[in-house]
Amino acid sequence: MRRFGQFSLRDIIVLAAIAGLFIWFYGGQSYGSPDRFLLFIVALIAAVTFHEFAHAFVALQLGDATAKMLGRVSLNPIRHLDLFGSLAFLFVGFGWGKPVPINPYNMRGVSPVVGAAISAIAGPTSNVLLAFLVTLPFRFGITPSALDPYTLRFVDTLIAVNISLAAFNFLPIPPLDGFSLARLVLPRHISAWLEQYGMFVLIALVFLPQFFGRQFDFLSMFTNPLRQLIGELVFAGM
Repeated sequence: MRRFGQFSLRDIIVLAAIAGLFIWFYGGQSYGSPDRFLLFIVALIAAVTFHEFAHAFVALQLGDATAKMLGRVSLNPIRHLDLFGSLAFLFVGFGWGKPVPINPYNMRGVSPVVGAAISAIAGPTSNVLLAFLVTLPFRFGITPSALDPYTLRFVDTLIAVNISLAAFNFLPIPPLDGFSLARLVLPRHISAWLEQYGMFVLIALVFLPQFFGRQFDFLSMFTNPLRQLIGELVFAGM
């Protein structure tokens, strides 16, 4: 997830509410065992770090050094992890990292809107790339049976986390990354409405099925096809 600047007070309050509701609804979720939970945490840290680094790196390549000046062109996880986004991933299986500040008006060779879209979409695209890179050893002859169970479980977890993170962030709802791409084609009045109310739309999508049943799980309806498509790309040719 990426935005032009820091969270507003409204966003902080809303995200705090989301975190509280996540814990309320999903606090009993089990990861099976402590070692499986640890593998998940390591995979999550790797995926989020690569995702946010990609935002900052691409913005820098386009001429905007805002993220670089704040130390965000880095693979140091501490610079990228977001408390609420990490809690979201722990409890519901998708989430986000700390927003990477950019100034698209510093970008060269592209309009600010296009530059912002390129930087935004670099995040989830990097997760697709990372998931694909994890499959390379198997493409070059290593068989799953050659790996010890923990390594194989970590590989599976790392791929799954990256696919989930990418699918969620490709959604065209602000402040998710996909909105910056959708804004290139959406009418201005729709973009303006989404920028104002998108966070609340996202909350509604998360919690509608909890109050009204799984038939209202529109978020899964949107993300599951994306996960399937990304999975097919990641595992293509295997």
